[in-house]
Amino acid sequence: VQLQASGGGLVQAGDSLRLSCVASGGTSSLYAMGWFRQAPGKEREFVAAITESGDGQILYGNSVAGRFTISRDHGKNTVLLQMNRLKPEDTAIYYCATSENYWSGSYAPGYDYWGRGTLVTVSS
Repeated sequence: VQLQASGGGLVQAGDSLRLSCVASGGTSSLYAMGWFRQAPGKEREFVAAITESGDGQILYGNSVAGRFTISRDHGKNTVLLQMNRLKPEDTAIYYCATSENYWSGSYAPGYDYWGRGTLVTVSS
């Protein structure tokens, strides 16, 4: 499975961005997709996750709940992350990840495949 994240860029505080992650190759076994981020000098942080199945389970990290929205497009094997009211502390490389056959939620080691990341920079 290959994951390609896109949509990052440089924005000002209060602006919005939408990230996209497209999965390809062996996608029939995918169960959930998630977003994580890592800022310079900081540990990786969970952002959001969503199941691929019909139950539509969703989980958000505390720092983004209420501002970010994760969604999926089954037909295109794509997961989106709509980021609103961005803050300078949202600056990070954002990675998408996917797990096969089970729900990993915020548990990063539970994800089987990772994309290369897309950089989001929020200026004050």
